Amino acid sequence: MSEWTEIELGEVAEVQTGPFGSQLKNEQYITGGTPVVTVEHIQDFRIIDFDYPSITDEDKDRLSKYLMKEGDILFTRVGSVDLSAYVSKGQDGWMFSSRMLRVRPNKEINSRFLSYFFQQKSFRDYIINIAVGATMPSINTGILKTIPISYPPLEEQRSIATILSSLDDKIDLLHRQNQTLEQMAETLFRQWFVEEENESWRELKLENVLNVVSGFNHKQEELDEPGQGNILLSMGSIQKSFGLNTDSIRSIVSERVRENQYCYPNDIIITTRDVTQAAEHLGSPVLIPTFFSDKKIVLGSNLYKLEINESLVPASLIYFLLKSALYRQYVKDVASGTSILMLKKADLLEFSFSIPEKLNQNKIQILDDIIEKLNSNYSQIRRLAKIRDSLLPELMSGEVRITY
Repeated sequence: MSEWTEIELGEVAEVQTGPFGSQLKNEQYITGGTPVVTVEHIQDFRIIDFDYPSITDEDKDRLSKYLMKEGDILFTRVGSVDLSAYVSKGQDGWMFSSRMLRVRPNKEINSRFLSYFFQQKSFRDYIINIAVGATMPSINTGILKTIPISYPPLEEQRSIATILSSLDDKIDLLHRQNQTLEQMAETLFRQWFVEEENESWRELKLENVLNVVSGFNHKQEELDEPGQGNILLSMGSIQKSFGLNTDSIRSIVSERVRENQYCYPNDIIITTRDVTQAAEHLGSPVLIPTFFSDKKIVLGSNLYKLEINESLVPASLIYFLLKSALYRQYVKDVASGTSILMLKKADLLEFSFSIPEKLNQNKIQILDDIIEKLNSNYSQIRRLAKIRDSLLPELMSGEVRITY
């Protein structure tokens, strides 16, 4: 690495924290304005597309110093401080929230290369270790500016970024395909099982067709090193898009886990808690992907697993039912708690819905086929991400040099 430059981040990039809470209050958010990216939108080193709060043009002009440009890199300032995301062309002009930090590199360093430098495990471990705060880790502009970075000549930076981003572009395309498939399935479900409802349909409650299993409450000493033991799901593992958020998955070794607290492909998992008062995450469902892991998956605390009696109703129907506006509104209505919203098991089981006396199997097959395609795309995403992650340390250490 003799040709690589070692320097502090602040010497080649501007670091800006988000607006203070007093500058932008919750009641100032609107629908349909300029999106505001929060920590919840940073997953798998990308800004995921769901439920952005937004602001008016007047607030956008007033807070213009907090706008994002293509090539910026966002960091979560509190909590999972090792997570970052590259700002793409489509996110140019958006705003980032108070719990974020923005890194804007100068022309000496390629921003895409720098975003991959931040994804290295060694870098992520480093930033976690230097974060401040015992209960809630946090970083600030001072900490980020003094972080040491290293980089090769600009042309080699571009070559490295091109190789890695070609894989990420394919991953992003598959994510967008899955988003389109889910939207299509949700539209079909609404047409077939909500808008076409009539008096001849039978009304059921969830308690008539499924059982609810509560998650495993682990002890700190049962947690293991990443990659060891079994996989422990948490609330952070649940994301809006298909699949699981791997950034929040931990490892566990415990003999106390009950058999029904293990999760298997196509099991439906939902969250039981939400710290946001909008209840956007409360009760949100996720399917365990078919090709996720060869290790056992443990249902963590604050999660429910649904054991569906498929002789009564197909699992695919229940999955898209739990993504419907009807269910989402019900969850908001029955949510309890003040600072932390909760979905009680009894309330979940009371949710009622109607289905035809005899289900159209062609319609069910279409929903099943969409889920199968979602799983197939997710499997490709995982495979491409594994290739990228294996290349990343070799390219960033200088062990593998790129000719350009």
